[in-house]
Amino acid sequence: MVQRLVIEGIFPGLNEIIATAKKHWSAYAKEKKRLTGSVALLAKVAQLKPVEGWVVVRFQWYEKDRRRDPDNCRASAKFILDGLVQAGVLEGDGWAVIHGLEDRFFVDKDRPRVEVEIEEVEGWR
Repeated sequence: MVQRLVIEGIFPGLNEIIATAKKHWSAYAKEKKRLTGSVALLAKVAQLKPVEGWVVVRFQWYEKDRRRDPDNCRASAKFILDGLVQAGVLEGDGWAVIHGLEDRFFVDKDRPRVEVEIEEVEGWR
């Protein structure tokens, strides 16, 4: 089974995450909580079903332009995975659950977003 979640807008890249962490000792924790909670809420609204076992998670990152490097963009995968765990879609985000992570990068200046596919893997554990 494959489930999809579309997250509108742009997540912070690694450079923004580091800059936030440098502002104040609690700034990163607050931002992580906010972003993780937003993803969890979106997953619940999308009525994603809990997945048992291994999954492959595919991210399609739609940026407004090519200014940020792909590795900078994908740093927010952490917040997305943690949000899916918080929503109860994934049992965890460690080796016992995540079989693979895949990324693709596109430009859509009018509608930046992240499209997330969660695919169950047969023969897990």
